Amino acid sequence: MMPTDPAGPGSEKQNWVERRRQKIRDEIERNRRGEYTVPTWVLALALILIVGGWVALVIFA
Repeated sequence: MMPTDPAGPGSEKQNWVERRRQKIRDEIERNRRGEYTVPTWVLALALILIVGGWVALVIFA
């Protein structure tokens, strides 16, 4: 006989939603305290654009 889930069939989905909401709350709190950091992909994109601009300037100028 299989054990029954005491929280019901939708509890896993609810737990995921609650964890996601808590992560968002934690991030907002960190940002309000001034602990905001720029995502790595944004920094990489900025670097690529700057280097690409210099390369274009050298090639086309």
